[in-house]
Amino acid sequence: MSLAKYKKKRNFDETTEPTAGKPEKGQHIFVVQRHHATRLHYDFRLEVDGVLKSWAVPKGPSLDPADKRLAMQVEDHPYDYKDFEGTIPKGNYGAGTVYIWDKGTFELLRNDGKNFDKEALKEIAAGDLKVVLKGKKLKGEFALVKMKASDDNAWLLIKHRDKYVKEKYDSEDYTPERVKAQGLREKASARKKKAPSPQPQRSR
Repeated sequence: MSLAKYKKKRNFDETTEPTAGKPEKGQHIFVVQRHHATRLHYDFRLEVDGVLKSWAVPKGPSLDPADKRLAMQVEDHPYDYKDFEGTIPKGNYGAGTVYIWDKGTFELLRNDGKNFDKEALKEIAAGDLKVVLKGKKLKGEFALVKMKASDDNAWLLIKHRDKYVKEKYDSEDYTPERVKAQGLREKASARKKKAPSPQPQRSR
């Protein structure tokens, strides 16, 4: 899998975001990162074939099957990104605060036990990926379904009905207040720095 698009967007002299990483054999991880950038969103990532397949979920994942969350597929990220949190400096791609909101392992719902990566890539190519998440917050069956008659990268993230369902779920309710406050402070600081300095008044 190529990380060319990921690397092209970033200046690694300025950002501490990782450039590589090698997955552990025998398990596949997922991570959800709350990203307080220009627009607050959650990045949903699944390790497949050595990289993190990634989707940006504007409203965050939900444990309520009634919520069909828009998930915009973005470029693959390196495996070590699963541990990244902190601040992406102002002026860089994705500038803002990243917080690891949830992490765990996942399985394919339709895994035949033969070749995990091959089956996962096949489901992604078909626009119909079904997984079982084993995180601290996100548990149970989920589906990622590519939207038809829409942008090529627009998907829906949907919780299947099982024993882990929580109705009227809001990801922000499960985010520490200190994390929310930090994101708001840094965003306000960035706005102040961008504000133009007042023009001196001409004397008459």
